Amino acid sequence: PYPAINNSGFVSNYATSRSEYEGKSPDNFLEIMKCFAPDQLPILNTLAREFAVCDNWFSSIPGPASPNRFFAHAASSGGLDHSPTSKEIGEWEAAAGIRFENGTIFNKLSAYENGFRIYRGNNFLTDAFTHVAALKGIHTWDTHPYKSFAKDIKSGNYPWLYTFFEPSYGNILNNSYKGGTSQHPLDDIVGGEQLIKQTYETIRQSPLWEKSMLIVTWDEHGGFYDHVRPPTAVSPGDKIINPANVNKYGFDFKQYGVRVPAVVISPYITKNTVDHRLYDHASIPATLERLFDMTPMTQRDANANNLTTLITNTLRKDTPTKLPPLPARKMIALVVEKVEGVASGILGSTMSVNKGNLPGFLHSALRTDLKMSPNSARPGILKKFNAIKTKEDAKSYMASVLEKVDTMPDTDTANQASLLIEQCLMAKSKKLDLGNCGLTDLKIIPELFQCIHIEELILSNEWSEYKNGKWRKITSDNAGRKNNISYLPDQIGYLKELKV
Repeated sequence: PYPAINNSGFVSNYATSRSEYEGKSPDNFLEIMKCFAPDQLPILNTLAREFAVCDNWFSSIPGPASPNRFFAHAASSGGLDHSPTSKEIGEWEAAAGIRFENGTIFNKLSAYENGFRIYRGNNFLTDAFTHVAALKGIHTWDTHPYKSFAKDIKSGNYPWLYTFFEPSYGNILNNSYKGGTSQHPLDDIVGGEQLIKQTYETIRQSPLWEKSMLIVTWDEHGGFYDHVRPPTAVSPGDKIINPANVNKYGFDFKQYGVRVPAVVISPYITKNTVDHRLYDHASIPATLERLFDMTPMTQRDANANNLTTLITNTLRKDTPTKLPPLPARKMIALVVEKVEGVASGILGSTMSVNKGNLPGFLHSALRTDLKMSPNSARPGILKKFNAIKTKEDAKSYMASVLEKVDTMPDTDTANQASLLIEQCLMAKSKKLDLGNCGLTDLKIIPELFQCIHIEELILSNEWSEYKNGKWRKITSDNAGRKNNISYLPDQIGYLKELKV
C-alpha cells in the first residue's frame, strides 16, 4: 500500500535530490514552495476567470511525466510507474514496446473518418520526436508543426473531432528546456503563456468557436508544493501486457498524485466557474467517450468525471476575442532551429543520456526508426540504440532518424491505416481492410509488413464478387479517401500467409 500522505517532504526531497539542477545550493530550497502571482500569468488567470477552473484535478499517479501522460491517452500507463532509462526502452521495444490492453483514445477515434489531429512544436530536432509518438499507431510524421494550426482551423474546413497539442520542450538535449512552450523548469513561463494565448485566440476567431471545448492542463506538478492531500484512486484494472520491469516499484495505481492546474474553455461555460469535482488525466478520454459514444478503456476512465457537465444551453456572447499582453520575458533562451545550430559546448560529450526526460524523446525516435525499416533491420537498429550512452550520442542518433523521415513521401493520409494495422496486430486478425485510407504508397506504413499472420489484405476501395450465380458490388468497411496505389513494394513478400 502507498504510504500515508501528509503533504510534507517537498523541501527535503528537493534539497537532497541527486538531479543535475537540484540540491546543489544551500540557499534555494524554498524555491520549491513558491508560486506565481496572478499578474505573472495573465493569460491563464484571465481564462480561469472567464471560463472554468477545476481545483480538484490531480495527476493520475504520484510519479513523473511519462506514466501521467499515458493516462491522458489510455486511462492507464500500461503498468509504467517511473521514468524509463534508454536501456529499458531498448529492451521494451525489442519485446514489442509499451502496449495497452485496450489500446488508446486514438485507436478508438480511428473509427471516425477524421478522428484526430496532433500538433507539436516548430523546432527542428527538439520537437520532431514527441511523447505522443511513443504510442503504437502514432507516427512522428502524423504530428504537425504548430505553426500550421492557425491556417488549418481558419480555413473553415477543419474536420477533426479531437485535436491534441504537445508543446515545444526547447533544449531537451541540455535538460534546460529553454526556448520552449512547456513551462518546464529551467525555462520561464512566458513561452507557455504565449502558446495558450495563441491557441485560444485562434480558436476564438475561427468558425469552430461555437463547437469547441479547450482543455489546458499539465502532466504533473514538477515537485512544487501543494497543500491539498491527493485522494485514493480507482486502479485501471487492465492487464499489464508489458515486460515486468515497467512496474519498477510495484505501484498498484490506487493513489492520485499532486494536483495540477486545469482550465476548461467553451462559449457554453458560465463565466468564473470553479468546479470542485474530482478529475485526473483519465477525464480527458472519459469526456471524449461521452461525446462520441465510445466505451471506456479501463476502470479509471469508466469511473472518471467527464467535463460535459460544465456545458450549459446558453451560448455566451461576452467571451474575449483577445487576451491580455504577455508578461515581460526575463529569460531569453536560444531556440535550436537546426541540428547544426546547436552551439558548441552546449552538449557534454560524456553527459549521460539518462538525465532529464531525454529518454522519452529517444523512445519516439527509436519507434520512428523501427517503423520506417524492414523487420530484417530491427536487430541492428536496436543494437545501435542500446549503444547510446551520452547526449552527444543521442543528438547524432535523432538527427540520423530525421534524415530518414525527410526521405519519406507525403504521409499525411497514413494515420487511419496505421491505427487499423495496430488493431490488427493486437487482435491477431486474419483479415486486414485498408481500403479507403487515402493510400498512394505502402512504404509510408512499414508496420504493415509486420502483419505476417494475415491471410486476407484488402487494398481496394470497392470490388465485385461473384457468388450464387450473381455479381455484387462490395465496398471497403472504411469511410476515408480512396486509395490510389500504383504498385506493391517487395516487402509484401513478408506476408507469407496471404491467400491468393
